[in-house]
Amino acid sequence: MFAKLVEFSLKNKGLTLFFYAAVILYGSLIISKMPIDVFPDLNRPTVTLLTEAPGLAPEEVEKQVTFPIETAMNGLPGVTRVRSTSGISLSIVYVEFDWGTDIYRNRQVVNERLNTTLSQLPTNVVPALGPITSIMGEILLIGLSSVRGETSPMDLRTMANWIMRPRLLSIPGVAQVIPIGGEVKEYQVQPLSHKMLAYNISLEDLIKSVVGFAQNTTGGYLEQFKTESLVRFLGLTNKLEDLRKTPLKYQGAHTLTLDLVSKVVFAPTVKRGDASVDGSPAVILSIQKQPGADTTSLTKEIEKSLEELQKSLPSDVKANRVLFKQATFIENSIRNVEEALRDGAILVLIILFAFLMNISTTFISLTAIPLSILMTAIIFHWFGLTINTMTLGGLAIAIGELVDDAVVGVENIFRRLRQNKQNKKPQEILTVIKDATIEVRSSILYATITVILVFLPLFALSGIEGRLFSPLGVAYILSILASMVVSISLTPVLSYYLLPRLKLMAHGDSWLVKHLKELDTKILQWSFAHPKVPILATVLLTLLSASSVPFLGKSFLPPFNEGTVTINLRLPPGSSLYESNRVGTIAEKLILEVPEVTSVGRRSGRAELDEHAEGVYSSEIDVDLKSSKRSREVILSDIRGRLATIPEAIINIGQPISHRLDHLLSGVRAELAVKVFGEDLKKLREIADQIESLMGIVKGITDLQIEQITSIPQIQIIPKRKESLKYGININQLGETIETLLSGKIVTQILEGSRRYNLTVRLPEKERANLNDIGNILIDSPSGKIPLKFVTDIRESFGPNQINRDNTQRRIVVFANTKERALGDVAEDVQKQISSIKLPEGYFIKFEGQFESQKSATKLIILLSLLSLAGIFILLNSHFKSPALTLVIMANVPMALIGSVFAIWLTNQTLSVASLVGFITLTGIATRNGILKIAHYLHLMKFEGEKFDLKMITRGSLERLTPVLMTALVAAFALIPLLIGADQPGKEILHPVAAVIFGGLISSTLLDTIVTPVIFWLVGQRLIKTKKLIIE
Repeated sequence: MFAKLVEFSLKNKGLTLFFYAAVILYGSLIISKMPIDVFPDLNRPTVTLLTEAPGLAPEEVEKQVTFPIETAMNGLPGVTRVRSTSGISLSIVYVEFDWGTDIYRNRQVVNERLNTTLSQLPTNVVPALGPITSIMGEILLIGLSSVRGETSPMDLRTMANWIMRPRLLSIPGVAQVIPIGGEVKEYQVQPLSHKMLAYNISLEDLIKSVVGFAQNTTGGYLEQFKTESLVRFLGLTNKLEDLRKTPLKYQGAHTLTLDLVSKVVFAPTVKRGDASVDGSPAVILSIQKQPGADTTSLTKEIEKSLEELQKSLPSDVKANRVLFKQATFIENSIRNVEEALRDGAILVLIILFAFLMNISTTFISLTAIPLSILMTAIIFHWFGLTINTMTLGGLAIAIGELVDDAVVGVENIFRRLRQNKQNKKPQEILTVIKDATIEVRSSILYATITVILVFLPLFALSGIEGRLFSPLGVAYILSILASMVVSISLTPVLSYYLLPRLKLMAHGDSWLVKHLKELDTKILQWSFAHPKVPILATVLLTLLSASSVPFLGKSFLPPFNEGTVTINLRLPPGSSLYESNRVGTIAEKLILEVPEVTSVGRRSGRAELDEHAEGVYSSEIDVDLKSSKRSREVILSDIRGRLATIPEAIINIGQPISHRLDHLLSGVRAELAVKVFGEDLKKLREIADQIESLMGIVKGITDLQIEQITSIPQIQIIPKRKESLKYGININQLGETIETLLSGKIVTQILEGSRRYNLTVRLPEKERANLNDIGNILIDSPSGKIPLKFVTDIRESFGPNQINRDNTQRRIVVFANTKERALGDVAEDVQKQISSIKLPEGYFIKFEGQFESQKSATKLIILLSLLSLAGIFILLNSHFKSPALTLVIMANVPMALIGSVFAIWLTNQTLSVASLVGFITLTGIATRNGILKIAHYLHLMKFEGEKFDLKMITRGSLERLTPVLMTALVAAFALIPLLIGADQPGKEILHPVAAVIFGGLISSTLLDTIVTPVIFWLVGQRLIKTKKLIIE
């Protein structure tokens, strides 16, 4: 097949050139329009169920709402885990499905099953499906603030809710806009107990009078002979005065109106969350994208809309303050990797020219790089894949190898043309080029298949690691295959046009190649004379490097450098929103003292539309940083030191995307999570306290904290049933009355144009300010109004702030981040410490987070890599028909291990999934070089009449020296840009891969040059004696 393709290309040279010109034009157009993101799609299909249950405590929410929903969801096909949080008046259930399942089908299945649970839920409690969002869906945080303080918090929030949010939601690709902060406007009717008593107005009378307030209705149709007219009653109004003058009843020749027995005002709804920017009150809008949306282009559209919105707002209001912008991280990452690609290509050019010393041969070899990349981009476009740091990383790692096939082909064509010119009867140039190309195709094909086999374990990875690195493998393999196609189609054609007429054709090797061959000849002569020395040295170095691997630090993924910091600040549960605001403002001012900080945005508690059950004691602070000479670790340490001065505050510092990845792995935003499962919340807390104290003594632990599940103050109102019976009060109606008066009851909605505002009935603040006031609240009874304390006991108590569950089991989490030590080492020490805890019956501990993912991924990669190596052995053995020769080729793998392990130690890296990917890539490259050398030895004996002796091995080694050194050095030096600036965005995750490959290439190339010829000589002699060396 390959011979026919080579022959076709040479016979149709014009068509071949036209085809690749079309690839350049079409590929360039495709690349300019492809969506760009920082990472591949990391979304685990998850359906979020939010259920508002007004007035229910966490225990009631768990029993009456969460448990029925959880039970129903656990039986669904494809569900891997069900997590839930039961908080005050709120239940959130996360239903996680297998990777790769269709999110829309999942939502449909969940919705169908949800309908069967409605009868088990309390009255008027209806679960709602959260919107489809991405793990990295939060792409922008926008601050809305009053510059001069002239705009009230209520007006700010009204602008956010009714001007900005609808406009932003209309942009294609925006999934959700969640505002928090300011004051949500509503119409409030605040009953005045003493006036209602005086006028003998019941709460029921008051509510009935406003339930249908300001509604338009219809009177049907009026027929008038040939026409009919719609009859409309236009009672719609939004004037506060009209509401105040709503009649209650007619009494003593006078109409009693609403304003006589209540205060009718605009007031804020009950706040469960707030926000500020740089220490000043503000509204923050969290903008989330739809899965698959192009973050950078969507961000530009949003920013354009924000600029337009700014013009329509008062001059006092600033509406385009960007607090967090994911596109900045994406642009920096992509730019850094693109620069690494560019610089790598330049280094490839320098290396090639240094060896070839010929512009034409260098040009022919280099054409493989852009064409392979463009062909890969075209295939990506056909399959709907995106450009991201991992796909670009795959190309950056492969860029040195993209020229390998072309280099081997060009070098062989160049050498054969030169030999043909010296022959007495030269062959036709087309024939020489065709034969020279086909001559090396067989070994190149097997080498390419070997690379593909080596990468198979990458595609078997599950979870985040699989989603991250599979695109890297796809890009790598596609580009390598594309380069092989280029080398057997375009390379021969360009060689025909550019090589035969070269003046250098009559000359020998370049100066560099001459000297390298002279050096290699001396080394080979010495090695053949002392064969045990290089072999023993290699064995010792291999054993030394392999034995040092267990002592390497272990981690899941390298830390990212996002340029933004996320700080979780938690006060003791039971702290008020006022206290969170006060402490949060102090924290913001302390953070702003750090020189690198450009802006700070704080969100405390929970936004009304948010799908996270954060209590008012919890704050999330987003900090934007500018570039600095200080490292990220030093800056974070500075921030930690300043925030450590805040009493009772628990601090957890991370980065937005990193935190979300942690949350996806374990359900908590930390690198290491220890989950304790059991039934009794008090016992869970006691065990968690023990774990926390033991973890605290482990070196490298930071941001250590226990999930805030604890008892918080409650005011319990317990009915006195005998007294209630005495006064004729129905207990259920009493509960509804208390809920209305204290929490508020939405009785209708009032329209202001397209805006909708709640009309709420609730007691004024001064009538419910403390326990005594609550006890004196007047309630309706058949015998008249009586104080609430007559029929209830009102007391202070304690109850859980929230209850968290995984797969229907209660749990509590102790979690932490790490510093100055590898995550794996810290986690192992934590496990040893915790193993001493004796758990009660029915309780158990589970480790989750990055450490567990790293362990499972490492085991899977090692197992599948062994199977992959077995597959490579079978493949090579089928080609060379000799297990011994196959093992000689595969000896390059341990030679590569030496340099790669040394590189990890030298660069102070840990053994992570990224490092293991580097080992996988390296295995293919190292095996590839061995194939080329051994195949050439056999070719010399089979086609050129050479005998099996040292002269043949020396000749073969010297003839393969140039292509082997070129391909190895090109592949190694192309990685240098990824080795420099390891902490730059986009390079962090690729640096370990590049370091492992670079180190392994150096060691395998040097040792392959010395050791492989010696091993082949020793093994070959034995094969000759046993007549097992097949060269026919």
